[in-house]
Parts: sequence; structure tokens; C-alpha cells
Amino acid sequence: MILKIDMAGSIPIYVQLRNEIVKGIGRGELAAGENLPTVRQLASELGVNTMTVSKAYQLLKTEGFIETDRRKGAVVSSIPDRGTAGDAAAERYMDRLGDELELLSAEAKLRGLKREDFLKLCEDAFAEMGV
Repeated sequence: MILKIDMAGSIPIYVQLRNEIVKGIGRGELAAGENLPTVRQLASELGVNTMTVSKAYQLLKTEGFIETDRRKGAVVSSIPDRGTAGDAAAERYMDRLGDELELLSAEAKLRGLKREDFLKLCEDAFAEMGV
């Protein structure tokens, strides 16, 4: 998997790293049970501080995308079920997703993007995940 990290960008590197790994899992480039590089390996490959990678891995672990084990290292988690009605975690996720989509919609509108074009971008992004 190729990680696209913008070292000069405004988004913190650990967030970019987290996002790239989530996209890799979503696209099927990283399978459940697959080992991720060690913190030191990935930091060396990217030319960043180990604390940056560690922070990204901790965030991914908190969100349930990876599991960590002292012997195995960081491993991609099984894809969790969406949850059931009334599941607090699923409801929080849906609220967060709604908020993020609302913000993206507002930005698209303010930049003159047509509704159809925005929806097409959403459809293309979702299709890229193999859904």
C-alpha cells in the first residue's frame, strides 16, 4: 500500500497517516489480520518521528481499525458490524458522519459545485471501496 503524506500540508501527519490506513482497509488493500509495519519501520520509511506513527496507530486502535499486541505488533482488525439500532457507538458514528458530510456539502456549495457533481464524487469514492 502506498501512503500519500503531504509533509507541508495543514493536516497533521498522524491524521493523514490514519486516514491513508483507513482508506487502505476500506479498499481491501489491507485485510483483516494483516500486520502493519512496526512503528519504527513506518517512521523510517516516511521520514517522520516514531511518536507521529505511534499517535496514528493509537488513534486507529481507539477507533477499532487495528489491534495491537506486544508480540504481533499492529494488526488490521476484523471489519466491525455496523451495529444494531440503539447501539451507542453506531449512533455516534452516524452523527459524526452526518456532520462531516454536512461540512463537505457546505464547502462544495460555496465553491459552486453542482449537487449532481457532488453526489457523483460521493458515489465514485464509495465505489472505490468496492461497495
